[in-house]
Amino acid sequence: MRTIKRNALRVAAATVATGLLATGAVALAGAASASTLSPAQSTSYAFETLNNNHDLTFNQLLGINDEGLIAGYFGSGAAGHPNKGYLLLPNHIAYLNENFPGSVQTQVTGLNNRGVTVGFWSSMNNANQMNDNHGFVDVNGQFRTADFPTGSPAAPPVDQLLGVNDNDVAVGFYTDANGNNHGYEYNIATHRYSTVTESGVSSLTAAAINDRGDVAGFYTAGDGNTDAFIKFGNQTFINLSVPGASSTMALGVSNSDEVVGTYTVGSGNSAVMHGFTWQPGRGFSTVDDPHGIGTTTINGVNDHGQLVGFYVDAAGNTDGFLATPQR
Repeated sequence: MRTIKRNALRVAAATVATGLLATGAVALAGAASASTLSPAQSTSYAFETLNNNHDLTFNQLLGINDEGLIAGYFGSGAAGHPNKGYLLLPNHIAYLNENFPGSVQTQVTGLNNRGVTVGFWSSMNNANQMNDNHGFVDVNGQFRTADFPTGSPAAPPVDQLLGVNDNDVAVGFYTDANGNNHGYEYNIATHRYSTVTESGVSSLTAAAINDRGDVAGFYTAGDGNTDAFIKFGNQTFINLSVPGASSTMALGVSNSDEVVGTYTVGSGNSAVMHGFTWQPGRGFSTVDDPHGIGTTTINGVNDHGQLVGFYVDAAGNTDGFLATPQR
């Protein structure tokens, strides 16, 4: 893994979920336990709330590698409250700035075991939150913008990298002038782009990729709902829709093809969000942080089964969490 400099000063806009940072203390809401219950599986997790002290009102944890290094950001993105990216070191010993040079906002959305991080940055922090988004990669402290080459971008442009594997292949999406999302892969070594598509599928977002090249994400289904998917080796496409959910979004995938994300039941003021895990042959399990039942999103998973994400607490704050399976 690359050496991470503690004095690095480097920031983003709003991932699929919605982000300056300096080293700060970790706020822990006492480790709690909860069980996920489904006909297919039951796993218990120990939950920790992890928030950077520079903003205890808004944190999202978006990725975790096998060494326990966590990617995320603080700041809601509202005017005067910009997203600021960070890395949280293993064992939660320190937060490190991870912000695109010269940016106004940054979110760090994914990382691998080789020290490569990806995300997106913005030059804006507008009151209406209609900001430009540009994907980025950071290899050994060297940042570069990585936007899919398109002749019909949205205005302002929206391009986000959301995940990266150990082969240094990143995935993300861009939004076109008609408001549709298009998933893609980006090879960091060769600088080459390729699309992630499926026949009959519209507005697809590629959110995560594992070392085998299996891609997870979500798209707009024919009935107007949002459905999750996993595409094995960019070939076999499997729909992942939680029964009865109005929206299912896959946001992370491990090398064993454990898919994680969030699903929504109901709509409007009655809508509730739950985290989920899905495994081949075992199906879905609901995983909610005990402090945020009905407001939980799981955004990342590593090969040890650790989960990261965020929830909304009783005070209306968005809190990051780490969930560790209890063997």
